[in-house]
Amino acid sequence: MEKSKFIPYGRQEVTQEDIDAVIQTLKSDFLTQGPAVPLFEQKLCSYTGARYSVAVNSCTSALHIACLALGLGPGDILWTSPITFVASANCALYCGATVDFVDVEPDTALMSVEKLKEKLEQADKKGNLPKIVIPVHFAGQSCDMKEIHELSKRYGFKVIEDAAHAIGAKYQNEAVGNCKYSDITVFSFHPVKIITTGEGGAVMTNNRQLSEKLELLRSHGITRDISKMIGKPDGPWYYEQIQLGFNYRMTDIQAALGCSQLERLDQYVLRRSEIAKWYDIQFKNMPITVLKEKKDRTSSHHLYVIRVSNIRKQLYQFLIDNGIGVNVHYIPVSKHSFYKKNYDNKVFHNSESYYNETITLPLNYLINNSELEFIVSKVGDFLNN
Repeated sequence: MEKSKFIPYGRQEVTQEDIDAVIQTLKSDFLTQGPAVPLFEQKLCSYTGARYSVAVNSCTSALHIACLALGLGPGDILWTSPITFVASANCALYCGATVDFVDVEPDTALMSVEKLKEKLEQADKKGNLPKIVIPVHFAGQSCDMKEIHELSKRYGFKVIEDAAHAIGAKYQNEAVGNCKYSDITVFSFHPVKIITTGEGGAVMTNNRQLSEKLELLRSHGITRDISKMIGKPDGPWYYEQIQLGFNYRMTDIQAALGCSQLERLDQYVLRRSEIAKWYDIQFKNMPITVLKEKKDRTSSHHLYVIRVSNIRKQLYQFLIDNGIGVNVHYIPVSKHSFYKKNYDNKVFHNSESYYNETITLPLNYLINNSELEFIVSKVGDFLNN
């Protein structure tokens, strides 16, 4: 492979079918608030098994309205993982709540159930239990949702699954997003994710009341449903804002792309799984640690992460210099300057150890075998020298 060719860690596939679906929508009467969004929501429900879906313009928006729908507000506390994108924590602050973190398992980088138990026991004694816990399905693998669900019943908190990485994944042979062990699940359709709508997200739930709240929050808090109005309609044109909402709508253009992409989701996950298993074999005899996949779960392999001791910075730069688009997922949220001032006295040992060693290698549907072999050869060259 030519050294001058850059290999990105993420790369979306857009087919002629995708283009045709978008063009068809562009030629239709509806670019937004038309039939494509409900169709996409219906397809997401069919795929995951959840009863309700609310499509939005980003996963960040999905997290925000999920928190609001569950009643998060000033005086409340939300817990999430330090190993995530900042949106998983920021959503608490948007609602006027505070945020804290639960350390991760060292072998998966997923929220540790043991650490969660310990923290809940301590919080219960102090009277500062969380209102919401957001487990993050990091790199495409589900957290141990059954155990987290049991804890939610014992301690009275709500659960939002951050499945931004995990559409197409399975937990105990069932699709992530079915909300069997959570109140809400959120997905992301950013271009680096498994499927894309350009930008976009979705909120999944099995609770009808929650879905109605989410729909209101997505669209300015406005309803045309007479039964939900406080005032008397002036006429058939009448609509009423009954609460404060946002313009978080997904367009029909995006939804058309999403419907088309969703048809290939299983195909994408299968190829990603093949690549991840191939990587695992190649790195078996190298001084590299890879994330463990639990027996009761099937990852969608959004990311392929390796861990190396003491040489992460040098290896990162070496691979970049050789045209390999590595990345780091993630800087612990608690280490960002915006958050750090509140967490100087808190150390999340597993998260910080993970961060100091981690590199994300390219993994996407379009990457070819020669590119994969080039990546592994360059990792090997560095380690051998």
